[in-house]
Amino acid sequence: MAKLARLPTVDGTADAETDHPRTPRLRTRYYAFLSYSHKDKELADWLHRELERFRVPHSLAGKLTANGVVPRRLTPIFRDQQDLSAGGDLAVEIKAALAASQFLVVLCSPTAAKSRWTNQEIESFKRTRPEGCVLAAVVAGEPFATDVPGREAEECFPPALRYKYDGRGHQTAKRAEPLAADFREEGEGKRLAFLKLVAGMLGVGLDELVRRAQTRHHRQLAWLAAGSIAGMAVTSTLAIAAFQARNEAREQRRQAEGLVEFMLGDLRAKLEPIGKLDALDGVGGRVLAYYQKQDTSDLSDAALLERSRALNLMAEVAFQRGNMAEADGLYRQALAGSREAVLRSPDDPNRIFDLAQNVFWLGEIARFRGQTDQAFIAYSEYKRLGDRLVTLQPDNLKWRMESLYGVEDVGIALYNKRRFAEAATQFASALRPMQSLASIDPGNETYQIEFSKLFAWLADAERSLGNLGGAIDARRKQIALLDGAIARGSAGVDFRSELITAREGLGNLLVFRGDSKHGIQELGEAVEQADHLIPVEPTNKFWKSRAAGAQLDLANALLEAGQTEEATRKTQSACELVTAISGRNPATPRLRACLVMRTRLALRSGATSEALMLGKQALASARSERREDPVWSQYLVADAYRLLGDVYQRSGDTAAARDAWSSAVASLPQGIVEQPTEMDAHARILERVGRAAEAQQLSARLSAIGYHRSD
Repeated sequence: MAKLARLPTVDGTADAETDHPRTPRLRTRYYAFLSYSHKDKELADWLHRELERFRVPHSLAGKLTANGVVPRRLTPIFRDQQDLSAGGDLAVEIKAALAASQFLVVLCSPTAAKSRWTNQEIESFKRTRPEGCVLAAVVAGEPFATDVPGREAEECFPPALRYKYDGRGHQTAKRAEPLAADFREEGEGKRLAFLKLVAGMLGVGLDELVRRAQTRHHRQLAWLAAGSIAGMAVTSTLAIAAFQARNEAREQRRQAEGLVEFMLGDLRAKLEPIGKLDALDGVGGRVLAYYQKQDTSDLSDAALLERSRALNLMAEVAFQRGNMAEADGLYRQALAGSREAVLRSPDDPNRIFDLAQNVFWLGEIARFRGQTDQAFIAYSEYKRLGDRLVTLQPDNLKWRMESLYGVEDVGIALYNKRRFAEAATQFASALRPMQSLASIDPGNETYQIEFSKLFAWLADAERSLGNLGGAIDARRKQIALLDGAIARGSAGVDFRSELITAREGLGNLLVFRGDSKHGIQELGEAVEQADHLIPVEPTNKFWKSRAAGAQLDLANALLEAGQTEEATRKTQSACELVTAISGRNPATPRLRACLVMRTRLALRSGATSEALMLGKQALASARSERREDPVWSQYLVADAYRLLGDVYQRSGDTAAARDAWSSAVASLPQGIVEQPTEMDAHARILERVGRAAEAQQLSARLSAIGYHRSD
């Protein structure tokens, strides 16, 4: 289902990053205008009655939110059938009522989507109100079904609801994401959907409404207990009350678990695009705190799944912060719960999906730890689960994308196992089908991000095979895709995060081809993107690491171009970021790169004593660093020895230089010279020990593919 709700956050505050401006409090006669097709009259009767009967909890009434001061009652609610006089001018009176209403609530169904009157009411209201004042109550059909060929008849949103209106009241081509609550039985159910609708109008968190109801329920139970102690003579009466209380407790628990679903669904979807790790961590923590108070053996299947999803969310936050051990432990707990859920219901696609997510993330952790075999096993299992989802529901777009993600991830595992040609074939095979599916739902930012990552991996595979032209072409397509999404209004931080590595990758490729001018420009763009992104979430170690990597690559290109002062500034800035990420941990990948650049700069300036100290530190860091590709780790150690030998040579210690270069040769992987950067490093080391003929062979191979060797 399309992402619908953009309700307030858990603490009731508005999200400043969303497209919805602050809702103005108008001088209105009606609190809301209820618009519906008369075929949906039964639910409209119920919703009208419930809205006007609803009493806002005393703890919330009078509170100032983004929608103004919270009222005590949501009255009056306008309905054409009930509030219009028989002899009145229908069009004029409806327009007057719309103008006098604070909110417009639209009951959305396929009949409403085809209703000319419902559409005109929405148009009239949206011409003078911000998007946040329009709320959708989905009662049948499917939102945005017109985007999927063959399913147009299922569309439940009228046309005016699907598009935004500009400041002059004109409809635009930009898709709207109305505040929505799903009243369908397979959705959130009437009670939870009703509370979500109320929360949206009041501008408060859904959990505040549920929590207040729970407090009232607990108070009722306390009085019940006191009454039982006071008089056993009324046992029968108390028994009836207890029976009612039990039923109410079940209802309150259902609502509380509905809150959990909201926190892990709509609220998470709202927080993730803006990169709020602390808030996401808080959501997961609150959900786990709720379930820790429950007897696990008494939890329903749904509750067990929600607990697993909460663990998954907290693990993802730990992963983003670079806490791999914590993330691994949380994902394994989540995996146990989701696996048990699948055993209970083997053909439930949603349970299979939850299990697949945990399997995928454990594969990611293994990959980042350099455990290529474990990552390959996990990714292969993830792909198997994705294929199972497609088998169960072939027409489900989400499951088909999940299967393609599995193709991509197996390709990543093949790449890390240095099976570059197989990896390139794997990535290329997923491009066209993923593009087709992503085009069906162009507003789905997750699909667009994953499509862009597929180009990134294809570029890396082509580069490793020596096809620099193909790699450059893939990177440019990735950048065009990301730039286009941002230009169309995609505000998710993931687009800008991916743009850092995309431009960095293109910049390095251009430098490899000898186009240092344009390469430096692209690397500068990568650094600028990082500078804008880091303030959004200062604790995000991945963003800082990407920023440091872009700055170090830019510093390297600047140094090769003779711009030593600027290279020094970029190196200093990058090393400050690296220190902030991990202190002095020698195993940190960026720390080795930082020390290498500082060694080269000291050597360039003639500060041989400083260069010697830094060169030894760079070697120690290279020895302790563990990369996804162990072969590349060997090359890093060999190149660190080569650089240390250069420092010894410059300082006049020829014997120490020869020893360091010999150690560099001994550290080289035996018989493995594949990627252009590896050929370059290998050739440099062979040149140092006088094996010029072998070095020349590698140089000739590099020249044949258009690779420009620097100093």
